[in-house]
Amino acid sequence: MRHNPDYALDDVETVRALVRDNPWATIVSHVPGEGLVASHYPVLLDEDAEGVVLLSHVGRPDERLHRLGEHETMVIVYGPQGYVSPGWYESSPAVPTWDFAVAHLHGTPEILSDAENLAVLDRLVSWFESPLPNPFLMHGTLENTAYAERIVHGTVGFRLRVDRIEAKEKMSQDKSPAVISRVIEALRRPGPYENPKLADRIAAVNHEALHAQEETA
Repeated sequence: MRHNPDYALDDVETVRALVRDNPWATIVSHVPGEGLVASHYPVLLDEDAEGVVLLSHVGRPDERLHRLGEHETMVIVYGPQGYVSPGWYESSPAVPTWDFAVAHLHGTPEILSDAENLAVLDRLVSWFESPLPNPFLMHGTLENTAYAERIVHGTVGFRLRVDRIEAKEKMSQDKSPAVISRVIEALRRPGPYENPKLADRIAAVNHEALHAQEETA
């Protein structure tokens, strides 16, 4: 992450939404004597907490790999991202770029008890299953409950209260509304760089500028 103010994402609610919509995260720790270690797990936003609080788990023995709870950990969450061709601008000079949304979330994890971990696992499953017509709930049957209570010992749950956020959202904000519109259109066209999720994000971030252009057209 470049340490400059360009494209800084300072709004906490926007960061919370980024986590909510993009729950697959990278967990990074610097472990004395070992160096950098990284793991990948889904994270859940604690909706009842103020600020940004993450709930998740790691599979054993990753808690020992990270020495989880002993020091600061960074969790990286990505939103939509992708290549933007200067050929879409229809202006010169221009260079290729990459639009993206990303947050580096820092804090020291708090290790959960087995009961708390089971509750977090239940929330994770419910969150991802709820959009399905016949959700598979962890406590949907006595058999599921018994199985969950057995496998919970193979995981270590944690709560991470984020005390430092480094986040950026680069969505072609530095371009004119006309160029932004062309980028959105190009990303929605079939082809090697078709990326409708990124197109939607660029449109949302630049909504006011695009709306103003429509009113003056």
